[in-house]
Order: sequence, then structure tokens, then C-alpha cells
Amino acid sequence: MKSQKSYDNSPTVYLIPTPIGNMEDITIRSINTLKMVDIIFSEDTRETALLLKKLDIHKPLVSSHNYNEKNNIPKLLQYLNEGKNVGIVTDRGTPIISDPGYDLVKIAIENNFNVVSLPGPTAFVSALTTSGLAPHPFLFYGFLSNKQSHRIKELENLKNYPFTIILYESPHRIEKTLQDILKVMGNIQISISREISKKYEEIYRGRVEEVQNQLQTKGEMVLVLEGHKTIEQPNISIKDHIEKYIEEGISAKEAIKLVAKERKITKNEVYQVYHRGEK
Repeated sequence: MKSQKSYDNSPTVYLIPTPIGNMEDITIRSINTLKMVDIIFSEDTRETALLLKKLDIHKPLVSSHNYNEKNNIPKLLQYLNEGKNVGIVTDRGTPIISDPGYDLVKIAIENNFNVVSLPGPTAFVSALTTSGLAPHPFLFYGFLSNKQSHRIKELENLKNYPFTIILYESPHRIEKTLQDILKVMGNIQISISREISKKYEEIYRGRVEEVQNQLQTKGEMVLVLEGHKTIEQPNISIKDHIEKYIEEGISAKEAIKLVAKERKITKNEVYQVYHRGEK
């Protein structure tokens, strides 16, 4: 068991959020922390250099991204053992949230150094709160696999979760991901936010097929998916139970599976009753 007194003046790693679009989103505390730390580990030193230039801050930068982060562990420990404060930034948003930083934080904690995370810009929070879908409980899943077979398996594992699901997606893969969501989860209610906090921010709300017909595939995107809804009507007939799910945009095949699972009977029994039109 380890405890941390975050502000005891010992060498500390600071996770510093940076703007995801609008430069005015950076907090005063983030600016002051960038000024205070001795060194900054940066996912993209070019982006960070531009940000520091705008803020008139001059600090040494260490390139630290997904492919070299583990190699930077000795550097991090050296700075901390010398009594220096270290900042970690990504190109946009909060470090570690689908971005680098975890390996450095983990090793700092294991070596009894403080880690302080500053509140600030995080794309999935804005997307969730503007989605119009249930805000809690929710699951932030991040990026799905870029391989379709793996992506399908991930969606299969998520489809029966009874809470809102949040995904990140890139513009070149969004159309395939929506097709996979439609195939696995049905024509569910979703929201897609793109270019969050930028001038051209757009939010699409509706069922999967409706959004597919309107979506502009530009900019990074955050998908918010409605959770699986269990129909709590013990006296409803099997046929009506299935049709309730179909009205929610779920295919008849998937609806039969769900009804069988919830009623604890076989899919064949549900299938036979549904297609005979019996109660």
C-alpha cells in the first residue's frame, strides 16, 4: 500500500492537459505548471514547441511517444532523482487518455515519486455531455482495433452492456466502424462529435443509418453509443418482446437472441413462437 501527499514539495510528475482545438481551453493552472516544471516530456515536440512559443514559455523538451516511451524511463528517473519536476504533455488533450504517458507514470509511482494530474480538456467528456444520451453509467473504451475481425469481436463483447459506450475513431476508418456497429449492435441511437471545440465543430445525433447519411468524414471523432436496453416487462408476450427490440432498431435475428437470453429459453423456442405469431 502506498499513499501520496501530492503537494509536499518533493520531485513530481505533472500530467498537463493541452487544448484539443480552441487555444482558450488551456487553464491558468496548466500555463503556470508549464512555467514551473524543469523539463517536459512531449508526444510531439513540434506541436508542444508551438504551444510554448504562443505562451512565451521556454523549457527543454524530450520526445516521448508510443514507440519510445519505455526507452525514456531512465531519463525520467534521472531527472526526478536530481530533484527536478517533470511535465508530461501530449499533442492535444489529457495525457494517458488514449495517448502516451502511462509507462512513465507507472514507473514514477513504483519509485515513490508523486504524480499529479491537472484537470483540463478531454474530448470524450465534451462528447458525452452533448450527446443527449444517458450520461451515467458510461464506459470509455477508446479506439477499437483497426482490424475488422478484431473490431467485430470487440463490438460483440460490448453490445449487451447496459451503459453508454464512448469510442474514439479516425476519419479514414469511421465509415467501416459505423457499418460494423450497425451489423453487430443494430440501428441504435448514437452521437458523433467531430472537431470538438474548433470553429467547425459538428455533432450528429440519431440512429446509425441516419448518421451515416449525413456525416462529414473529416477530423478526429468521438462516438457515443446508447447502452443495451433490457425490456423489463415480465407479462409481455414473446412476440411483442421481440417487436419491442425491433422498434429500437435491432434486427429480428438479434432480437430473438436477446429475448432468449433474458427469458432463459432457447433461441429455437423463441424463433418458433415468433414465426408462428403465437403469444
